[in-house]
Amino acid sequence: MLVCGIDVGARTAKAVLMVDGEIAGHSVIRSGPGSAVAALKAALETTTLRREDIEFTVATGYGRVVVPFAQRNVTEIACHAKGNHYFFPRVRTILDMGGQDCKAIRCDEAGKVATFLMNDKCAAGTGRSLEVMASLLQVRLEDLGRLALEASGKPEKISNTCVVFAKSEVLALARQGVPTREILAGLCEGVAERVKGLLRVVGVEEDFVISGGISKNVGVVRRIEEKLGVMSHICFEPQIVGALGAALFARGILERTGPNGR
Repeated sequence: MLVCGIDVGARTAKAVLMVDGEIAGHSVIRSGPGSAVAALKAALETTTLRREDIEFTVATGYGRVVVPFAQRNVTEIACHAKGNHYFFPRVRTILDMGGQDCKAIRCDEAGKVATFLMNDKCAAGTGRSLEVMASLLQVRLEDLGRLALEASGKPEKISNTCVVFAKSEVLALARQGVPTREILAGLCEGVAERVKGLLRVVGVEEDFVISGGISKNVGVVRRIEEKLGVMSHICFEPQIVGALGAALFARGILERTGPNGR
């Protein structure tokens, strides 16, 4: 049984191919026109599988309704819960930190959503905000977290509620000669403080899992763990979790209804 999950987010598009319940291929590319098709093509190129052999496709993410080859679409909240449950069957609390929003999710023992809270009103505390700040400080995004951990002393306080305010504060600190590492530490601290508020509302239960692009930022992850007093679990490629959940939904639909998915 070959199924596909597509997750078209604000910053990246992801594809996961599953054969008989096992991940056979995956991809992560930048979002843009035709990115769903491009993500599928990229995932297929990592395998010997053929597109015409895919039996069912489920789409998720912001762009899920415009994936031309998907037979169904499912909300990203449900897909992230199911995808993280696949990697970590004991998961109860999930923090998904993407390009444009953060989601705090609590799920049951079957990986079904019990409750959730999403921050999607402002880009603050998201991958996009850190991307903007990295560019402002002329730091590679992939180095941001590591450099932030090298800071000494108390992190600079930077707005965690508005990217525009944070940008002005970062520029002011840079002009004052504050070391870049100290500013980066303040940015990571602000993100961690923002998501802590989301998690406190839904409730933090072990096992605690972080997914999404920001989970690759060790500076943010370390501060979240310190604030919550728990260690996090992160899978080998945390950006594909939503697409994996979509593929798992596709598999479930086929098992229940047969090839036509009806």
